[in-house]
Amino acid sequence: MRLRRYGPAVLLLLTGGAVLRVTLFSDLYLRYVQPALRPYLIVSGVALVLLGVTTAVLRREAYEGEDEGEGEDEHEGHGHGDGHGGHRHGAAGPRVAWLLTLPALALLLFPPPALGSYSAGREAAQRAAQGVGSFPALPAGNPVELSVGQFSSRAIYDSGRSLKGRTVRMTGFVTHGDDGTWYVTRLLVSCCAADATTSKVEIRGDDAPPTDTWVTVTGTWHPKGELGSDAAWPPVLDVTSVRQVKQPADPYEKR
Repeated sequence: MRLRRYGPAVLLLLTGGAVLRVTLFSDLYLRYVQPALRPYLIVSGVALVLLGVTTAVLRREAYEGEDEGEGEDEHEGHGHGDGHGGHRHGAAGPRVAWLLTLPALALLLFPPPALGSYSAGREAAQRAAQGVGSFPALPAGNPVELSVGQFSSRAIYDSGRSLKGRTVRMTGFVTHGDDGTWYVTRLLVSCCAADATTSKVEIRGDDAPPTDTWVTVTGTWHPKGELGSDAAWPPVLDVTSVRQVKQPADPYEKR
């Protein structure tokens, strides 16, 4: 009975603790939202913990008051046992409500991984830029570090052909096509994982690693199709090296 009394407080504490675990004590929050949202998540986690503690204290005081009142009634011989029993059941709530603690426990103990190939495969092709035009000059020297989205934009829309003759390097996770092709893929987000869209580059010149393996690839742009057309997507990279790497702390690219 005592455990049921504090159900709402326990749920608030678990949820607040889970939020603080992935934001204040680790970088796991980057699997779900952009870095700029971290302060708001920390404030929310602290608020939930404080609210849970407050709820527990108030419930304890309320039940202690009821226990004292019940003792006085029994001493005076009044038969209100059934009425108090029904009241307690309503205040504590049904036992099935404890199932609400499972998502909070899961986030606290087993944070879900970042989105990967499954999510990428369900997304329609999204372009990182709109319309053919000129792009700023690339930095001097080779290889040039680019995100998958940046490479895709230049390959598909850059009328100045800034990628021509340049060696580029980018990092992403591996996805496979139905025809044996494979891609270096990244998910692009504006706010959080819920609005993620897909950007990918077809890789030629090396065997495909397993799906969802994170790799850094180096190579040169392989032009195809007319600029701005569907035939130009996805862009192609002729690789000279493919190196397996660990998943970065922030697995998403920003739009």
